[in-house]
Amino acid sequence: MPEKTTPESGAAVGPAAPVTAGPTAAPDVSGATLAAAEAFTDKGPSKPRSLGADAWKSLRGRVIFWVSVVLLVLFVLMAAVPSLFSATDPNHADLAHHYLGTPKFSHVFQEDWFGYNEQGQSVWSRTVHGARASITVGVFVTLATSVIGGFIGMMAGYFGGWLDSLLSRLTDIFFGIPLLLGALVLLQAFPTRTVWTVVLGLSVFGWMQGARVMRGAVITQKQADFVTAAKALGAGTPRILMRHILPNAIGPVIVVATINLGVYIAAEATLSYLGIGLMPPTVSWGVDISNAQNTLRDAPHVLLFPAAFLSLTVLAFILLGDAVRDALDPKLR
Repeated sequence: MPEKTTPESGAAVGPAAPVTAGPTAAPDVSGATLAAAEAFTDKGPSKPRSLGADAWKSLRGRVIFWVSVVLLVLFVLMAAVPSLFSATDPNHADLAHHYLGTPKFSHVFQEDWFGYNEQGQSVWSRTVHGARASITVGVFVTLATSVIGGFIGMMAGYFGGWLDSLLSRLTDIFFGIPLLLGALVLLQAFPTRTVWTVVLGLSVFGWMQGARVMRGAVITQKQADFVTAAKALGAGTPRILMRHILPNAIGPVIVVATINLGVYIAAEATLSYLGIGLMPPTVSWGVDISNAQNTLRDAPHVLLFPAAFLSLTVLAFILLGDAVRDALDPKLR
């Protein structure tokens, strides 16, 4: 058979080799690529982090968050189990030996650390036991205002129309009444004021901010594609609100509630200082601050320590709220 020549080189080229069917050579796969492929096959693709996971990742790297958590854990322990910090009855009085006694930090006996008040009662013991009433008021007022404001804001934001106008005007009316003034007038109707009456007084006039925040968040979320898809699939209104809108709109309300918790604790102390809040024998920081004003010049320590604990508690909640706000808002991270 004659040989063929190529036009470019003129070199002789032999007859073309017949094409034979056979296995093709496997591509060279490096060890790292193979390991990655096996890991992908075994575990599947990595799932995207949720909003909560992103928020936790942001929070755990912030010093302010951990400082506020440590302070709040300490105060919550004082409120829940005061016997861990003081074994003395906060209402036990010994005028003969402890009238306006000064603090004695060198003593091992901890009841002497903060001194004594004009009744001969341990300021340390009263400060520890006072955390329960103050924090209880703050926590339950926060829960009540979040539920009331969240419900009103959700109804107004989702349904709109005349219901939105009615609820928004109602919110505006209550917004025109200052929190302390409204609670002061309402609590005057109760001859005996306990923790729960103070919670009622502050809750009635403290839900408006949460309602406005929830309304704005719901208006934003109800226009999302997943809500439209849920409606197209035949989901009812309760399911759309509770399963789709609420989980995505609750973040801003949590931030507002965390910051306002400290505000409600300070409001309870203010009402007690004015003589309209909690009443003896209930032990609270506000009651002690009110009683200490009579001996401020002679024994300032009676006022200093409950006021310091109150300030630290309010500061801790405000710092926690700021940290949570920054973690839940992607624009601030």
